[in-house]
This record gives sequence, C-alpha cells and structure tokens, in this order.
Amino acid sequence: MPDLRVLIVADDPLARAGLAVLLAGQPGLIVAGRMSGAEDVDAAMAAYRPDALLWDLGWSAGSSLGRALERQPDWSDLNAPVVALLPDDAGARAAWTLGARGLLRRDAEPAQLAAALAAAANGLSTIDPSYTGHLFAAPDNPPGEPGTQTAALVEPLSPRELAVLRLVAEGLANKTIAAQLEISEHTVKFHVNAILGKLGVASRTEAVVRATRLGLIFL
Repeated sequence: MPDLRVLIVADDPLARAGLAVLLAGQPGLIVAGRMSGAEDVDAAMAAYRPDALLWDLGWSAGSSLGRALERQPDWSDLNAPVVALLPDDAGARAAWTLGARGLLRRDAEPAQLAAALAAAANGLSTIDPSYTGHLFAAPDNPPGEPGTQTAALVEPLSPRELAVLRLVAEGLANKTIAAQLEISEHTVKFHVNAILGKLGVASRTEAVVRATRLGLIFL
C-alpha cells in the first residue's frame, strides 16, 4: 500500500513543525506539506494531493474555526477528510458540523494521530472519548415544526448533507449525486456516512424513512 499523504494545517509555525516531527516517525505515513489556516486550502490540496488533513485549531478553537469557515464553509467538500486537533471540548460540535471526520486532543500521541488519519482516509470517524458526551448529548429543545431538525437527531445535518439526502431519496447513485452537486464521488460517500451516523441508521433506505418522519425531506 502507498504511504498515506498528510497535509498539516496550523496557524502556529511551531505547531506545524512539531506535528511534522511527530508524524515523521509513523510507518506508512508521509507529511506531504504544511500550511497555515489563513492560506488557500484548495490551492494546497492541488499542490500536495493529500489523502487526509491534520488541522490543529490551536489554543483558541473558536477563532481558528471562524477563519476556516471564511475560506472553506464545509470541510466535507474537500477531496480529503479532516482530522481536527482541539484544545478542549468547546469547539468539538462546531468542528464536527464543519465536516471534521476525526476529533482528537492536541496532546494526542503520535500513534493516535496516525490511526485517526488512516481511519479518516478510509471513510471512518475517530472521536476522543472526552468529546463524545458533549458532542452527542441530546438537546433539551422539543421537536420543532415539520421541516425542522428535532431532538431525535444526534447532530443536525449540514446544508450540504441535506442536499445529498434529498438526492439519495430520489434513488440516485453516488456518482450521479456527485455530478449534480459538482463534488467528488469520494466526498459524496463522506456525506452519506455522516448522514447515516447523524440519523442513527445503517442504510440509505432507513435514512430516507427516518428523515421523512422527521420532516427533513418530503417524498
């Protein structure tokens, strides 16, 4: 198997250098490039062709996420998954909603980083146990009107996920959905996996049924 190519994203140059050193010792993994969160992500993706991104949100996750949102409103639209490093649980939900497929603490061990990046590259999610209670806590709000996302969801669907879900409900394959939304088929797969997880179902059919009952889509 070819080495997993990783792009490191961090505002702090010392953090970028430190993460590169940590990952350099991990077998089957290569640091393809480094960049700050203020740089053009799409340009870096084209230049480095990573299989996964390791995005350090620094000691102020809110500020870093705000800057990321200005340049890339949905990490799931990237052609590679993002594993986010967080200082605490305050930014966990925002990073997850933005499209991170991995949530780890900034002090995670190198082997944990490598495992999370490999999992993300294979369509799986990795979440540090300290974040799960905060991330998937059931909201206290009662169910809303038809067409709104209710407390039955473990996590609200993003606008892009709703768009994918509507096309899934039409019976379209991932390749066709990708063409209609002008995104990669790989990205569609990430969206579908995220939709299944957020709806708490195991198949596309179950997702459509549950989403219909919740008023997210209408058949």
